[in-house]
Amino acid sequence: MKIAQRMMAMVFVGSLMVITGCASTSTKEGTGEYVDDSVITTKVKAEIFNEPTLKSAEINVETFKGTVQLSGFVSSNANIEKAVSIARNVKGVRSVKNDMRLK
Repeated sequence: MKIAQRMMAMVFVGSLMVITGCASTSTKEGTGEYVDDSVITTKVKAEIFNEPTLKSAEINVETFKGTVQLSGFVSSNANIEKAVSIARNVKGVRSVKNDMRLK
């Protein structure tokens, strides 16, 4: 009987450790959030790539907890505004941080 109780306690503690290991903090994403952010990044990159006026190789896209950060060097303010607009219109984007610079 005691062995069964100890085994149940060990299973409970192990399960609790696994669940908390996948949880997010203010500086670290949980597993689900990481996957969601990867999808958002891919969608933003694809939309920028499909925009003929933008050179997608010049624009870097990173996402953390739904906030998209755009960086890189572009040739005009119009390109900056267009890239920010594209990123804002992607589903799942909470906000856009613009760190792009003019060449």
